[in-house]
Formats: sequence, C-alpha cells, structure tokens
Amino acid sequence: MSISRILILGGARSGKSSYALRLAERNWRRPLYVATAEAFDKEMAGRIAAHKKARGKRWACAEEPLEIARLIQRADRLYPSKDVLLVDCLTLWLSNVFLREGEKKFNRRRIDLLKAVRHSRRSLILVSNEVGMGIVPDNDLGRQFRDLAGWLNQDIAKAADTVVFIAAGLPVVLKGKIAGR
Repeated sequence: MSISRILILGGARSGKSSYALRLAERNWRRPLYVATAEAFDKEMAGRIAAHKKARGKRWACAEEPLEIARLIQRADRLYPSKDVLLVDCLTLWLSNVFLREGEKKFNRRRIDLLKAVRHSRRSLILVSNEVGMGIVPDNDLGRQFRDLAGWLNQDIAKAADTVVFIAAGLPVVLKGKIAGR
C-alpha cells in the first residue's frame, strides 16, 4: 500500500477536522489521532471532549503538544498496528512551541517535522488553520504567529501529495487528488 501525505487547510470552524476524520475512516482501517491541544481552560476542555466523542472507539489517540515529529518518526515502533496518523492540528502545535520555546526553537522543530513528514512510513493527514486570509493582526506577536503559520503551511504543502482547502464544509482540492481505497 502506498503512503499518502495529505494536508487539510481551512479557517476556524470550516469543517477541516470533520473532513479529515471522515477521510481517514473511509480510507484506512486502523487510524491514530495525534492531538496537539491541551485543556488549559474550560472552553478548550469542552472542545477536546467534543473531538473525542466525534472520533468514537475506532480511534486510538496520542496526546502530543510538542513532539509530533518524534512521534511520526517512531510510529512504527510506538504504534505498529496503525496505518494512518491524523495530526490535528499544526497551528495549535505551532502555538504550543512558539509560546513555550520561541521562534528559534520552533524553526528547528519545523525542520524536524518536515523531515518526519517526508520520510514517514505511515500515511499522514495533517490538519492546519489558514490564518492569513483575515485582517492583519494589530500586534507583533499576532503578526509573527500568522507569518510562521503561513510558512509552515507552505512547507507542509510542498511535502504533501495532496492538499485540500475546506471552506463552509466543502473541500476544494488544491494539489493531487482524493481517491477512495
């Protein structure tokens, strides 16, 4: 079976995570959900609970807010029965790294992630927010985050076989094609 590398982009509440879940369930038998979110407040805890409920029992889950490159690299050993990893989402991961470790460390982790994606022996579905289509943030931190997210999305899109943009729940294929197995 060939390895797929799929990037799913979209705005907040565009339907990108739901689309990614359905895509994985339709095309792979043993999915692993790689969660990058952490429940620092009640609202985020609610979002995480809703995501867990939407996945159901078929899904295994690895909670990994920082070390997603390492998880992808070690998936054969850590999760030998899983045939696809769905990472949701790259922009939360960026936020985790950027706010805890700074831009320099993020750039190192970005390079590691790109290597892991290119060399993965498991199929990957990577979900990310498209944050560059809104207003220009009014502060330096917001502009830095927007720029880093845009560059990360471009890099992952280059490494991906397929890139899908979701708007209003509707997929638009930007690169490659989505075909059922």
